[in-house]
Amino acid sequence: MPDPVYVLDDLRDESAGLDVLVEELGPDEWAGATPAPGWSVAHQIAHLAWTDRAALLAATDAEGFAREVGKAAAAPETFVDDGAEELAALPPGELLARWRDGREELQRVLRARPAGERLPWYGPPMSVTSMATARLMETWAHGQDVADALGVHREPTARLRHIAHIGVRTRDFAFGVRGLPVPAEEFRIELVGPGGELWAYGPEEAPQRVTGSALDFCLLVTQRAHRDDLDLRAEGADADRWLDIAQCFAGLPGKGRAPGRAS
Repeated sequence: MPDPVYVLDDLRDESAGLDVLVEELGPDEWAGATPAPGWSVAHQIAHLAWTDRAALLAATDAEGFAREVGKAAAAPETFVDDGAEELAALPPGELLARWRDGREELQRVLRARPAGERLPWYGPPMSVTSMATARLMETWAHGQDVADALGVHREPTARLRHIAHIGVRTRDFAFGVRGLPVPAEEFRIELVGPGGELWAYGPEEAPQRVTGSALDFCLLVTQRAHRDDLDLRAEGADADRWLDIAQCFAGLPGKGRAPGRAS
C-alpha cells in the first residue's frame, strides 16, 4: 500500500483537475445531464462534496459518523442520491465553494492522522491510505462523468494506478455483493499504463487472466463504460464473469452503463 502522503498528493491533483473543468461553467452547464441517469454536473460535484464531508466526519467524530451509517442502513437505495440532491440544489458558486472547502479540510485532517489508523466507514474500517485512495477513485470516476457530459477528453495519468489497485482488491466483493461464489484462486491481471508501463497483479502462472488497457480497466471497475467498449480480455470463465460484474465502489450492485460509449 502506498504512503498516504503520496496518495493524498494525487487526490489533491485529481481534484484540482476536475475543478478546472467546472469552475467557469454557467448555470445551464451545471444543470446539464451526465451519463449517470438523473444526475447533472451539479449532482456529480454535490456527491463528491457530500462524501468528502462524510469522510471528514468519520475521521473526526466516530459517534456522529455512526449515526450517519444508521441513516444509510435505513434507506440503502436512496441515501446517496438524497445527499447529492440536497447539495445540487445550491447555487453553483456555493456548491463549488463547499466542495473546495470540504476537500481541503479532509486533506488537512488525513495528513495529520497516523498512517496505520483505521477509520470507520460504511463497510469495513479503512486505513488512512485506503480512505484517500477511495476518495481519489470517486473523484476520478465522477470527474469522468463530468468530462463526458462536457465532451472533454482527459489525458490518463499515473494516478490511475490507485484505481486499478482498488479494482483488483475488490474482485471478491464484486462477486459477494451479488450473491455469487467467490473464485477460489487468484487471477493474473496485466494492465498497460498510460506511459506504456506494465502493471501486474497476481501469480504469473494463474490460468484465470485479465489483460488490457489500465485506463479501460479503471473505466470498467468504476462502471463508467461497458466492457464491450473497452480494450480488455479475459481468459477463464471466472475472469470473464468478473468483467461483467466488476465494481470497486461500496454499496449495492451497480447497474453499470449500456454499451456504445463514445470514443
